Amino acid sequence: MPITVELAGKLLAENFAPWVLDLGLTVAETGESHAALRLPWSDRLAREGGALSGQALMAAADTAVVVAVASARGGFVPMTTVQLSTSFQRPVLGTDVLVTARLSKLGRSLAFADVSLTAEGALAAQATAVYALLG
Repeated sequence: MPITVELAGKLLAENFAPWVLDLGLTVAETGESHAALRLPWSDRLAREGGALSGQALMAAADTAVVVAVASARGGFVPMTTVQLSTSFQRPVLGTDVLVTARLSKLGRSLAFADVSLTAEGALAAQATAVYALLG
């Protein structure tokens, strides 16, 4: 059974480094094989030229996969990123980003995910991730 949005928010608060929490991510949705997080716009996360930094987008994608795995497993388990590949398609300027992670495979020791990052309804970046499940 998937975890609730409320439990996913608690998972964020209890299991992530302070700098990840500083991104201001909130959980928008959880399901049997997915999770959606909202990355709020912040001038602190913008790079020269005013676009949201790739580092912030990649950290948000990475975090969304953890929440998706936790939702699929019914709770948090220790895990670590094995691979994260991101393709940036357009800049994000002055708006929030919806980060949706969908598990394509969840095994006993590995999880595979596809992540879409959309801003104002348009795809801004895509990522793929592989996680090692440690517990």
